[in-house]
Amino acid sequence: MNHQKVAVITGASQGIGAGLVTAYRKLGYAVVANSRSIKRSDDPLVLAVPGDIAEPGVGARVIEQGLDAFGRIDTLVNNAGIFVAKPFTEYTDEDYDRIAGINLRGFFDTTRRAITAMLENEDGGHVVNITTSFATHAYSTVPSALASLTKGGLNSVTKSLATEYAARGIRFNAVAPGVIRTPMHPAETHEFLAALHPLGRLGEIEEIVDAVTYLESAKFVTGEILHVDGGQQAGH
Repeated sequence: MNHQKVAVITGASQGIGAGLVTAYRKLGYAVVANSRSIKRSDDPLVLAVPGDIAEPGVGARVIEQGLDAFGRIDTLVNNAGIFVAKPFTEYTDEDYDRIAGINLRGFFDTTRRAITAMLENEDGGHVVNITTSFATHAYSTVPSALASLTKGGLNSVTKSLATEYAARGIRFNAVAPGVIRTPMHPAETHEFLAALHPLGRLGEIEEIVDAVTYLESAKFVTGEILHVDGGQQAGH
């Protein structure tokens, strides 16, 4: 059983996260799938672990349950995230706590425990952080300072950890999406959001999934921020 590779995916119940669960199963991985309201899977190699990773200790528990079920952790995709676009002075303390809780504490708790597990593997491991192109290319029409504050931090820590753990065989990469067609974005906003990208359309879930699976197979790539954003970060 210990040779079965195992991927942990947060925010796994819909959108990009659900696409990643399917993709990693196709790659032959067992999957630990987390979200606040994740439902049990009929697939014995998909372990659903409900819980809000904004709460202290929940991220570590997700990893622990994966280890109990499958014996090892090979990949962690920190996909769970929250995006709230508001003028900076209109963000509330509650907004800050919620956004920082999911985007930063969730990352910290889950990744810290996952790295400890990966250090036990002969062949290391891989962590992928899903960030956002808004962290490197801001728009006056989409005020999103707390996304930049938190997801920009994830871009930065991706490089820091890639350097710290390179000699021990653990890779760290990020995928920075533009605006993706997911349930997060109501249909009436799609035309406006599509126009933010030089390619003039929304990204699709499978395009982000493809980027993550590329990084999974790219053993010489670490510390990379891969923009999948219709050209957004290149300029408009």
